[in-house]
Amino acid sequence: MIDHIGLLPLYLAAGTAVLVLVADLLVGRVAVTLGAGVLGALATAVGSAIVGSGDARTAFCVDSGCSWVFGDTATLLAVAVAAIAALVLLLSAPTLTRGDLPTGEYAFLLAASMTGGVALGGAQDLITLIVALETLTLPLYALVGLRRKSAESAQAAVTFLLTSVAATAVTLLGAALMYAATGQVHFRALSTALDVTGPGRPLAGAGLVLLLVGLAFKVAAVPAHAWAPTTYDGGPLPIAAYLSTASKLGGLVAIVYAAVQVGPAWTRVTGPVLGIIAVATLLVGTLVALRQQRMVRLLAWSSVAQAGFMLAPLAALHVVEAGPLVTATLAYAVIYVAVELGAFAGVISLRPAGADGGTLAEYAGLGRTAPVRSAAYAFAVVGLAGLPPALAGLFAKVFVIRALVDAKAWFVVAAAAIAAVVGLAVYLRAVLPLYRDGEGTPAPRASIAVAIVLAVVTLAAVVVGFFPQFVLDLTT
Repeated sequence: MIDHIGLLPLYLAAGTAVLVLVADLLVGRVAVTLGAGVLGALATAVGSAIVGSGDARTAFCVDSGCSWVFGDTATLLAVAVAAIAALVLLLSAPTLTRGDLPTGEYAFLLAASMTGGVALGGAQDLITLIVALETLTLPLYALVGLRRKSAESAQAAVTFLLTSVAATAVTLLGAALMYAATGQVHFRALSTALDVTGPGRPLAGAGLVLLLVGLAFKVAAVPAHAWAPTTYDGGPLPIAAYLSTASKLGGLVAIVYAAVQVGPAWTRVTGPVLGIIAVATLLVGTLVALRQQRMVRLLAWSSVAQAGFMLAPLAALHVVEAGPLVTATLAYAVIYVAVELGAFAGVISLRPAGADGGTLAEYAGLGRTAPVRSAAYAFAVVGLAGLPPALAGLFAKVFVIRALVDAKAWFVVAAAAIAAVVGLAVYLRAVLPLYRDGEGTPAPRASIAVAIVLAVVTLAAVVVGFFPQFVLDLTT
């Protein structure tokens, strides 16, 4: 049976990709193409929220399970990815208006990636999960390399492609081993099969670990992390924002599905594995970020460290019930997305249209010449550090630390505490240049579209800071 109402978010997302392509072919105006993309993404977000407001919708069901289940987590991911896509299109307006990038291809590829993100949330079998994840990722290779006259952009795209191919190979190997050992692909049937003692059980367990390691690439977690700084810094700034939010969120949901829905019988293995990955990601991301001189590379390495915070609660899967841990992970991710978008929107607003992120020194004095934009950017960066007055970031870290303390995962707690303290120096380096030097650097004129995004995400971070329980209720 096919529930077309349950599939409506997917139809809306795919329809947005077609819509922007047709708009570009028939009209050929940047404003029309971008407007179609933004409206389509917003319609996808609203449609996803409406469809997901009731009981879970299912489609493509057989005796072993359903391939599509649009429940609470799927709704959260679909709404988030669609909203991010709309905001990234608005952030791209200054660059596209200048003609630096082909508008039609850009908007189409971004909408296609959004479609993969929407599909990922409802995936309930290994095949659908991997296809959706690759649909989310594949358009990004082209988007990163779309600045055709930039050698750095080409290098970033090649780096992203090659490392992604290796990670996808590991993911597929893990899925193949699980299927070979159990003969199942649906999550529910796999979970049952993995809980049964038999000659194929060790092979299936090895496949599950390989699957998790391959998925770690999508969130830029150690050891599959080194692609992020080069890719973020070489691609267009709005695409770096999308990679560090929507792509990371999609990869995190895939990891949660694999660890919690597929492998509850293997938490004594997957919990420690995810714990090791989380600790390494926290420490490596934070320490290397201290050495960065370019703004986007600093944000990229901090994004690696933030992935460690997201994965940290899952390290205790073998100790306590999965529910509170998943809630802490998803709550942190939701808050991180809002704050990270604010940081990138701030960078884009403070840089000339079409420019890269520049060096830290190039932001000197902008706090005086562009005080409002600088303050919004600084607020987002302080949120990433988890300091007041950006209460959203503070509560996000409290959610994670509390979950780890309740589970008595002291080793991970220690790593998170070290990363949080050292991270203060990282984020201080990103803010201080704005307010040093007496005369101030002339600030570029702010685009209306970028100003709208900066205002929206800043307001969202402020609201979440005052009502953190809303995020917990959303992710429970």
